[in-house]
Amino acid sequence: MVYDYEWFKKEVFALTKIDLNAYKEKQMKRRIDTLINKNRITGYDNYVKALKENKDKFEEFVNYLTINVSEFYRNPDQWRILDQKVFPDLIKKSGQNLKIWSAACSTGDEPYSLVMALSKHVPLEKIKIHATDLDKQVIAKAKVGLYNEKSIASVPDDLKKKYFTKIGPSYQISDEIKKRVEFHEHNLLKDKYDMNYDMIVCRNVLIYFTEEAKDEVFRKFAQSLKHGGYLFIGSTEQIINYKEVGLDRDSSFFYVRP
Repeated sequence: MVYDYEWFKKEVFALTKIDLNAYKEKQMKRRIDTLINKNRITGYDNYVKALKENKDKFEEFVNYLTINVSEFYRNPDQWRILDQKVFPDLIKKSGQNLKIWSAACSTGDEPYSLVMALSKHVPLEKIKIHATDLDKQVIAKAKVGLYNEKSIASVPDDLKKKYFTKIGPSYQISDEIKKRVEFHEHNLLKDKYDMNYDMIVCRNVLIYFTEEAKDEVFRKFAQSLKHGGYLFIGSTEQIINYKEVGLDRDSSFFYVRP
């Protein structure tokens, strides 16, 4: 038996349902090898054994694999476009009960930012954000809603004052924002997508995917949007073949289903 990276990918899929073939191999293999070395384990076979036997190592691995780097109001210029153009346009088209999905939401910074941003246009009690991630650990963190100063640095001051409480060196987001978000586990490459969204937000995640996996996800996003619905992507991304996947380009980081 050859315990190489090809073998390891199959074992990981059997254990986690995460398909490593969808990630850029060089980048992902380097990350995994670093983690294995950090754990002072020799060989993929011994590491797989450790993942099966040790719950902490398994959770550390999934957490490491799903690359959780997040912050509130990341790239504030894009959030200004959202506030000044996208939300007013969507409310005009669909009314106040917008159906919004924050995909690969990490520790909750993004869906909570969406609630706060939308609350300037719509009463809080009418807001419901669907938020999903592959990693149940980060979903658990998101539900706790405790963040460091750096994470909330870009939150507008009035919202920071209104919706955060300082607890030691950390900041706790208020329950009234928390209860506007529903969190679920979801695998973008494997699970079914819900339909008829007014907006889908998925930012700085697909950069780690292969071109084929990216195309598949963007196609599914396009099909999941209402006609006239928006896809909001990250500042490190662009959809070169947006027409082919079923979208029109509205501005640098906003695409619309025609």
